[in-house]
Amino acid sequence: MSAVPTSARVALVTGATNGIGHGIARRLLAAGMTVIVHGPTPELVEGARDRLLLAKLPAERIEFEVADFRDLHAVADLAARIEARHPCLDVLVNNAAVSGSDTRAVTRDGHELVHQVNYLAPYLLTRLLWVPLCMTRQGRVVNVSSSLHRTGNFNWGDMDRAKHYSRTAAYAQSKLQLTMFTRAAAAAGGDQLLAASVHPGVIASGLLPLYARTGAPAAEGAETVSRLCLPETELTDGAYYDGEVQGPFAGLVADERAVARLWKATAKTVGFDRLPTPAAA
Repeated sequence: MSAVPTSARVALVTGATNGIGHGIARRLLAAGMTVIVHGPTPELVEGARDRLLLAKLPAERIEFEVADFRDLHAVADLAARIEARHPCLDVLVNNAAVSGSDTRAVTRDGHELVHQVNYLAPYLLTRLLWVPLCMTRQGRVVNVSSSLHRTGNFNWGDMDRAKHYSRTAAYAQSKLQLTMFTRAAAAAGGDQLLAASVHPGVIASGLLPLYARTGAPAAEGAETVSRLCLPETELTDGAYYDGEVQGPFAGLVADERAVARLWKATAKTVGFDRLPTPAAA
């Protein structure tokens, strides 16, 4: 169990202006943490602020940040602002995600939209915040994945799916790669950082059409994820959680060589190479 009380801990939750992310922010605030609420636009962040204050959550423990993950420079700027204010960061919840559309879209950085927002951006953000996360020697990275990651695959030479694009395939690929990154982060973090990925359940959100099922309330998924952020929750490093229990992950997630290769390839893609590579590299 952590020696740092929950009331002294700081958490960043991306994509926290609605849905699961907003619910996670509320629960971590209720647990006593200082929470940085991230959203892609000022309007969405302002709306989240109003709802949190209306719920009488403590304004002195809420911070707000705007960064559009369609722009990797915005991700880097976000990390710099947070590190300047918080040399120690206890929890990073990589929740922000998009489901994409039936037509392939490309970001200003030249990457397929879902690939960038759901994977490249959280990869870059995590690595840029690595020092603050490790400063406490008990930082946690919780990546919101999906059971669809087990259906995912990708072409090492075409990560942006210029040749073979579909909305569902792009989403599944992004969650597969995020889950693989979780394993790499756990390996690189050693005893300074814990990393886990989690499928919060099939939730009624903008991502629901990808599952072709009825979704549970966002509050249920938020409860699942937020529990993994609390210091009293025992977390298995590198694990994939299906709800509250460890679940099976895709074969590539268990492939140490593939995990290390993806870590290196992504570092090159985003122009960042500062951390040691996993031992399997």
